Amino acid sequence: MGSGIAQKTAQEMFQVQMADREEKWVERGQKIISDFLEEAVERRIFSESQVQEIKGRISGVVGVENIDSKTDLVIEAVFEDFNVKADVFKILDENCGDQTILASNTSSLSVNELSKATTRPDRFVGLHFFYHPAKNRLVEVIPAEDSSEDTISRVVQYCKQLGKVVIVCKDRPGFVVNRFFVPWLNEACLLFEEGHGTPAQIDAVARQAFNIGMGPFALMNLTGPPIALHSTDYLAQQLDTPRYNGAQNLRNLVDENQMWEIDQQENCDNELASIIRERLLGVVFSVASQIVEEEICSMEDVDRGAKVGLRWALGPFELMNEFGVDEAYRMAKSYSELHGEKSGFKLPEFLEIKAETGNPWMFEFVDAEIKNGIATININRPEAMNALNETVVGQLGALVDSLNEDATIHTIVLEGAGKAFVAGADVKFFVDRLDENAFPKIYDFTAEGHNVLAKIENSPKTTIALTTGLALGGGLELALSCDYRIGTRRTQFRFPETSIGIYPGLGGTQRTTRICGVNAARWAILAGNWIGPKQGEDLGLITHLVEPADVDNTIDVISKHGKPTNKYLGEPVRMSDAVQAAVKFYSDENMNSIMSGKIPDGITDDYASRQIKQISRTAPIALKMASELIDVAASSVLEDGLAAELQNLEDIFATKDAYEGLSSLIQGRRPNYNNE
Repeated sequence: MGSGIAQKTAQEMFQVQMADREEKWVERGQKIISDFLEEAVERRIFSESQVQEIKGRISGVVGVENIDSKTDLVIEAVFEDFNVKADVFKILDENCGDQTILASNTSSLSVNELSKATTRPDRFVGLHFFYHPAKNRLVEVIPAEDSSEDTISRVVQYCKQLGKVVIVCKDRPGFVVNRFFVPWLNEACLLFEEGHGTPAQIDAVARQAFNIGMGPFALMNLTGPPIALHSTDYLAQQLDTPRYNGAQNLRNLVDENQMWEIDQQENCDNELASIIRERLLGVVFSVASQIVEEEICSMEDVDRGAKVGLRWALGPFELMNEFGVDEAYRMAKSYSELHGEKSGFKLPEFLEIKAETGNPWMFEFVDAEIKNGIATININRPEAMNALNETVVGQLGALVDSLNEDATIHTIVLEGAGKAFVAGADVKFFVDRLDENAFPKIYDFTAEGHNVLAKIENSPKTTIALTTGLALGGGLELALSCDYRIGTRRTQFRFPETSIGIYPGLGGTQRTTRICGVNAARWAILAGNWIGPKQGEDLGLITHLVEPADVDNTIDVISKHGKPTNKYLGEPVRMSDAVQAAVKFYSDENMNSIMSGKIPDGITDDYASRQIKQISRTAPIALKMASELIDVAASSVLEDGLAAELQNLEDIFATKDAYEGLSSLIQGRRPNYNNE
């Protein structure tokens, strides 16, 4: 875990010290990272030069007392032994500077108790990274009782810069995911022990019931049965829940240093499958409800934990909707009765009350946190990269209305959970509506999107898009409706629409042109070029390019300054070499050739070839309409240009190329356009 955290941190451009007691352990950690990165090169995830850069950001340190005292954040990642961890923190506390935040990567131990090993409980926090830290996108952030708001904010911002989906939760045994996942593993062992199926049968039923790739026994073999035993015994002790004590067959397996034997005979009769399914679902439904009742985190975060951390298709509460909340309650109640009356295990009353209503759970994907007059809107649908659908757009619009009317708020910040700000609109929605021959629903959705972006555009508050990740298509259009856009080294912009058969329809052709001019807008929109942080700043699409640690301070500075005098400059902010090349190539005199897929006369450089190659991958009708809309932006007021985008919507979605492009994106193949 330690080497994985170090590797991921270095991948995201941070300087990292990796410390251990002896040089051989430091070298071992560096070799683990090296082997992992070499595999990434073989799989073409990184180039050799990128790997060398990543390794160059990691330095080895022998003895935790020898780390740089100016370090911003230290993450302890030793094994789950409270006394060993406490000893490490005592040494760190003595040798780190006053500004250093100390964090424990723990899956179970009390963060609050660990913080007492230091003299800086206000600068102490728990982190629970999930295996493998360089791949798994979930991290639980667990504040101690005395953790300061500044500490929590800085650690959360660090995690976001790693592209992580962050769940901030209470310091309770198991935190969020392990609280329901570990009992689920142990229940599978109990089923086997009681003769209700073999490991192969239980895994097969679990895979089908939860729509997952691996069942509980295969997962335990992957991570190691001792970890499962330690985790479930710890939960049993901390929660005083005897049923969580490790099953005897799991205990025997660990004593014998064996793995589960999983044969190929997965089939079982319906009666046995029903017993297995209901027991495994029942434990998840009941414990997930307890998590919410104890206010450890929200219902939505429980589901995010399952989907992002465990890679389940649906979270516990979404599964309840799938089976019916009344049926889910029956399973949870049946499971709770297995604990016995004297066990102290209680099923939350709100689950029974909800079951009696017959209504499904309703989920909030957009919420706001308000501090000192600054409202931070979080679009929290990371499992779909925060893609805009009807629910998200509706919730965002309602929240913006509320904040616009609140006299105590002077600034609104928009951010997205996980590695994306917003990765565009939900493409499946468009394809499904076209399959239904229901274009009016596409129009209504897009018109409502325009309405919501207008509320942001015309807000009396200062509006800021915190684009510290991917902002694609509709997500970039949402960001451009704000007064300011803060970017970091992780920021990436792109308009992919013409390559999927449509054009940017939420103001992309209009606001982009008004910000950076016609030629630069053509470069960004027609060819769908990727826009990195520096180029985004040069074009004016990013108004503030900052280091991750400076994000919060930048928001404060902007909020004090207020709304910009002139949001739309109509030309790039800085004519860098890359911007000059784009502006020169997409000049008026070259456009006839470019739109015909030809390199303009007299141009022979590689840049032109690359741009024409990009253009060749677009849908011809979408390309033409996007170009015309950019010209509209240059000769009309914003409102008229936005109206033109909507007016052309039916024409573009009526094309066969639009359906081909959108479908190909979902199917993961290259589209074949016929100019129809």
